[in-house]
Amino acid sequence: MSRELQQFKAEFFKALAHPLRIRILEVLCEGEKNVNEIQAVLGLEGSAVSQQLAVLRAKNVVSGVKDGTNVIYSLRDPLIRELLEVAKRIFDNHLVDAISLLETIRSE
Repeated sequence: MSRELQQFKAEFFKALAHPLRIRILEVLCEGEKNVNEIQAVLGLEGSAVSQQLAVLRAKNVVSGVKDGTNVIYSLRDPLIRELLEVAKRIFDNHLVDAISLLETIRSE
């Protein structure tokens, strides 16, 4: 694999390396939304959502289209939904392994 491709992948995953950005992506998996709608779903106020959306836009993970005074955000690539699902399954597998180990330790 070329160094440029490795760097591109690293930058892409850095864009996902924040809990709020993951939550925003999960919300956008359900459909397009503006900042106010995302804030309402997440139960947040202020600039936190806007700041994280700016990071996601800069890394081309989400796109925004101006609609009057609002910007409507969406996933740039629908495969991001699948990526988040695969990541969830991987984490679930890790949790199952950890629970199994804990049960073994407790039974000793």
